[in-house]
Amino acid sequence: MRVAMVHYWLVAMRGGEKVLEALLELFPQADIYTHVYTPEAVSPSIRKHTVNTSFIQKLPFARRHYQKYVPLMPLALEQLDLRDYDLVISSESGPAKGVLTSADSLHICYCHTPMRYLWDFYQDYLTEAGPLLRPLWRLVSHRLRQWDALSSLRVDHFVANSHNVAKRIAKHYRRQARVIHPPVDIEAFAPRDGFFPDPEDFYLFVGQLNAYKRADLAVEACTHLNRRLTVVGDGPERGRLEKLAGPSVSFLGRLPAAEVADLMRRCRALLFPGEEDFGIVPVEALASGRPVIAYGRGGVLESVRHASSGWLFASQDVSSLSSAMEAFEAEASFFDPSSLISQARRFSKKTFQNSFLTFLHDCRPEADFRPPVFLAADGCEIPKPVQADAALPKPDRITATGAD
Repeated sequence: MRVAMVHYWLVAMRGGEKVLEALLELFPQADIYTHVYTPEAVSPSIRKHTVNTSFIQKLPFARRHYQKYVPLMPLALEQLDLRDYDLVISSESGPAKGVLTSADSLHICYCHTPMRYLWDFYQDYLTEAGPLLRPLWRLVSHRLRQWDALSSLRVDHFVANSHNVAKRIAKHYRRQARVIHPPVDIEAFAPRDGFFPDPEDFYLFVGQLNAYKRADLAVEACTHLNRRLTVVGDGPERGRLEKLAGPSVSFLGRLPAAEVADLMRRCRALLFPGEEDFGIVPVEALASGRPVIAYGRGGVLESVRHASSGWLFASQDVSSLSSAMEAFEAEASFFDPSSLISQARRFSKKTFQNSFLTFLHDCRPEADFRPPVFLAADGCEIPKPVQADAALPKPDRITATGAD
């Protein structure tokens, strides 16, 4: 079986790239297609595959300013030649699903989210664009939305990374999606030798310092309450955040994964004030045996349970987060690390991989999707995927024009 993975861009190792890694373990023979590729920025497991890029790669300054070329990416995707592939898996949060495939191929789209800057967070991005670029972005985004909706018809089946995203797919594309939560490397964050260290007196924020992550709420709340906060990550917001921060807040920039895991195990709790599609970082905190204080909207509701694995706050403002931190501190001794880790195991990589194989079996029962390398990993064959609880619907289509 010939397999192609289409990923929006490969310029860093974030949640979408972790999903790609897990899928490549299932299909070690797969080729990768992407718009822009920076080899040194991704893992060795991705680099060992054949990576093909669109013409965007050859445009000036594409590696650093690739997002400025988003209006050209629909055209670029349609130039990729995928005729000879039996299975095409597109990984979508930037343009990826719009590739052209043959009638005999199976096209699965794993959707991290419909492009947020076109749909759910369009007004936020429009505001950030500034007065000079705003009129142009209004025009460009209108055309991109039309293409994005139409290109959803090229997908045979959608997979969503959360129920939150499945709702967006139903709203914007009028398509159904099977929910398969993204993989989390639980073992990388679990306390060493089963020993749970006592939490130290600091809160932790981990993530890209972009506006929608709302790190400013964590910084201002900890400054107001005089609580220690360690910020891990970098991005365009860092300068502004450092000006907001009091002496109790420290910025460490980007850190190696092992150092992030160590901070997770030692922190008092993770602060997660943004609204995410799913949110892998909160699950990593739970896997470390640490609770999460999170804004109670979006995908985090599928991993963090109020007063059980963390504390949720209702309004995305400093006052609400500060109140949640004080309420959490009054109940902190009741959070059991072993229980938090058990809740995190629902999102393990093995669970993701077996769920994805089950989904493929439901889509095309006559095909054998059990790859030899994966079977040999522990010296024995994994059982044949079982039928999911709910029968997979046949690919649905928008019928506004009356066409099936």
